Amino acid sequence: MTTLEVRRVRQSDPDAAPLVAELTYEYTSRYGPMGAEEMRRPADVFEPPHGQFLLLMESGVAVAGGAFMRHDSETAELKRIWTHSQHRRRGLARRVLVELENEARAFGYNRIYLTTGPRQPEAKGLYLATGYTPLFDVGADPAAIGPLAFSKVVH
Repeated sequence: MTTLEVRRVRQSDPDAAPLVAELTYEYTSRYGPMGAEEMRRPADVFEPPHGQFLLLMESGVAVAGGAFMRHDSETAELKRIWTHSQHRRRGLARRVLVELENEARAFGYNRIYLTTGPRQPEAKGLYLATGYTPLFDVGADPAAIGPLAFSKVVH
């Protein structure tokens, strides 16, 4: 079993290129041209002192990652949660969440907020399974809701 290294990087770091490319493809394939709009967000929002961009590296290769930015003075908003397409089903997304939550707590945030798209049932399942509180009716048709919001207190 290989060891995962957590790296704090900028989104422009060459090691982050697979994350950016795969997420852009995923969002565009699921939501059309509007899906890529999220990836055009200025990357500096994911930099200290209010945000952070993390990669999980395995044998020198990024296998998962994510970021957070300031939502408000108490709340970090998670974004860019990603697992490399060749490394899924290994629990890496859960590890990314733990690392982002710990980092957000170290930045002084005590609450996490995030949204995922209605066509991402795997993300919805991940957040429900990891203790996030849905801020929507989980019994409703996700397509009728739009973005699915979640929150979690982190002390």
